[in-house]
Amino acid sequence: MAQSDVMETSRSTRLWARVSPKQKTLFQRAAELSGQTLSEFVLASTQEKASQVVQDHETIRLTQAEQTAFVKALLEPPAPSARLRQAAETYKQQLGL
Repeated sequence: MAQSDVMETSRSTRLWARVSPKQKTLFQRAAELSGQTLSEFVLASTQEKASQVVQDHETIRLTQAEQTAFVKALLEPPAPSARLRQAAETYKQQLGL
């Protein structure tokens, strides 16, 4: 992730969190080792984790068999059923096509 993706130049809100002394010590040590302030470290780490969670929930993962079935359905779709053809015709009539 690029640095510009992690830090915005303008801050407009604050986020407060209560942490245990043990957690703060750990976070502070990690920040120091990363060459960041505690705030920079917490924000970068939180944004990275949040981005990963969102990506994980927005990405479709398929097994090899599922991939094959999906591609086959795209390349060789079944012929439309009578019900689907009727629905398409009704739709066209409603639109005046």
